[in-house]
Amino acid sequence: MRRRIYLDYNATTPVAPEVLEAMLPFLRDRFGNASSVHWEGQVAKRAVDDAREAVAAFLGVEPREIVFTSGGTEADNLAVQGIARQYAWRGRHVLVSAIEHPAVLEAAKALRHEGFDVETIPVTADGVVDLDRFREMLRPDTILVSVMAANNETGVIQPVEAIGAVCREREIYFHVDAVQAVGKIPVETRRWGCDLLSLSAHKIYGPKGVGALYVRQGVDLTPILYGGFQERGRRSGTENVPGIVGLGAACRYIAERWMAEADRLARLRDRWEAELRREWPDVWVHGQKAPRVPNTSMFSLPGADGEALLIRLDLEGVAVSTGSACSSGRLEPSHVLQAMGVPSEVVRGSLRVSLGWDTTWDDLAALLAVLREAVGAVGR
Repeated sequence: MRRRIYLDYNATTPVAPEVLEAMLPFLRDRFGNASSVHWEGQVAKRAVDDAREAVAAFLGVEPREIVFTSGGTEADNLAVQGIARQYAWRGRHVLVSAIEHPAVLEAAKALRHEGFDVETIPVTADGVVDLDRFREMLRPDTILVSVMAANNETGVIQPVEAIGAVCREREIYFHVDAVQAVGKIPVETRRWGCDLLSLSAHKIYGPKGVGALYVRQGVDLTPILYGGFQERGRRSGTENVPGIVGLGAACRYIAERWMAEADRLARLRDRWEAELRREWPDVWVHGQKAPRVPNTSMFSLPGADGEALLIRLDLEGVAVSTGSACSSGRLEPSHVLQAMGVPSEVVRGSLRVSLGWDTTWDDLAALLAVLREAVGAVGR
């Protein structure tokens, strides 16, 4: 059996050895509760504080502006619902882009049951938020805008700085889901003008089950979890000390390496897409005319069945995706490609290849060979 090839890094990444090494003491000997006042608890608290400083330094913000969560989904929910409920007295109009992750879309959808008016901002055929339509959709009662920094399926980078400037001018709270941007492009939290920003450890070579939400100083949130006074009352629950330590270590790890890896992965992706077009001239590469994160290539072979191809590739030892890992198990078309106006028969034949720091050209060449065989076997 040939070596398995993993090309689904947008779904999750392996834990880096340096990150695991940092976590291990807190999984073994230093097991204290960070809220306890005794020595064991204070050792854990110092570790949490150190990790908070590492995350804040990476984002260019203050440590007190970092709230640790169980992951990107909770961070998104806390941002969207926490702001809407806290500032409902100012207005009940919420805008989210049509290509947001379900963690944002479903959190916003739930607000409708509380009387909020939630609208989705359309995107262009290239998968970029339509800035003109965005401006037209703003109202005096708009209190929150949520737009991701980079799309998890297409990799298309969104104009968050321009959106942030408009929100700042109109005193509208602005949330950025940066889960797929961190470690791939510069994350310029202050420059983007966002009030809240989400990230997740397992997308940046850290552990699953931990994430963070940046909350600009002076911004209040209504909690979505109730209990103790952890995280300054913004997120109750005993701190996941090993996970938080892992997130801090992951931020340090990618801070030292991301730029060189981004350049290398962009070259690999471009070479891959050139070979893809050479093999199948009618292939659709989604978002290719827009700025994209360097590791992501989503393409469609018209007439093909993406799910069937994915299964065939997996049987041959290659892991790719049909889109978001949170929804690819459901036999539903990509809401991202639909929002871009891609024809349904093209959406049906879509696959996402996302590269990681271990990816080589040999991996992509092997994928091309296996994909060629898979298309021949499954048909188009």
